[in-house]
Amino acid sequence: MTGISLRKATLQDVPDIVACIDAAYARYRDKIADLPPVSDGVEEDIRDNQVWVIETDGDLAGVLVLVAASGADFIKLANVAVHPDHGGKGLGRALIDHAIATCKDQGFDEIRLNTHAAMTDNIGLYQHLGWHEIGRSETTVSMSRKI
Repeated sequence: MTGISLRKATLQDVPDIVACIDAAYARYRDKIADLPPVSDGVEEDIRDNQVWVIETDGDLAGVLVLVAASGADFIKLANVAVHPDHGGKGLGRALIDHAIATCKDQGFDEIRLNTHAAMTDNIGLYQHLGWHEIGRSETTVSMSRKI
């Protein structure tokens, strides 16, 4: 991957991160009535959690948000998003691989996530990448992957 870099996000990245997340979830906005505001809280995430951005030739192309809750024995993958202009380049996979490596580096042996039950393509992708379902409600699918 030429011209690709991964780095910790800064507060200066907030507008670009919000734009990236909103663009990544735009295809779901009209299909999922109860989709939460997916880009809310970016500033707080940068201050309180672990946020990385992936850039291609200097353009912010994707974002990863990890949360290591106090006392938890796993890291939560809170958000991973790739701007649709940069899809198909393996950036999402690179972000997920980074999440798994970060989890391992920090001494965790499990990573979890929640996704919307209507995002069946995402669920299938995560299953393909070794995640398994650990819970489900009407709108949420909880998944886990051992490291």
